[in-house]
Amino acid sequence: MCNNNDNGSCLAKLLEKVLIIQRIDNNRTNGCDKPFLGNILTILANTRPINLYCCCTNSIWSMPYNYNGTTGTSSTFRVENVNENTATFRILIPTDTGYIATDNFFTIDLRFVSCIKCLQDALVSNI
Repeated sequence: MCNNNDNGSCLAKLLEKVLIIQRIDNNRTNGCDKPFLGNILTILANTRPINLYCCCTNSIWSMPYNYNGTTGTSSTFRVENVNENTATFRILIPTDTGYIATDNFFTIDLRFVSCIKCLQDALVSNI
């Protein structure tokens, strides 16, 4: 685990905020009720892709996936659930035009994550 045992709860709070804005129906909210996910000049986004970094090595976390018979690894994820110091993520496959959502998930103890990197908001249609 990381030297700072509070790291998991701090990251959990941040991921809970990301999860909340991802769950808001962007098509039914306007004005001040609309979360800032994506920007107003592009198609509405429904995902804030995230990279995770290992607390011991600070290397980027990668996970294996199987999608339509193709296997690979990805280091881009979508937060799906947060429960105390753990979070469940969906594995995303980066493409030239965005991301493909897989049906592959993993749950991680956030005390083993040193930091996260939020990537540019994206519209992922198959979630």
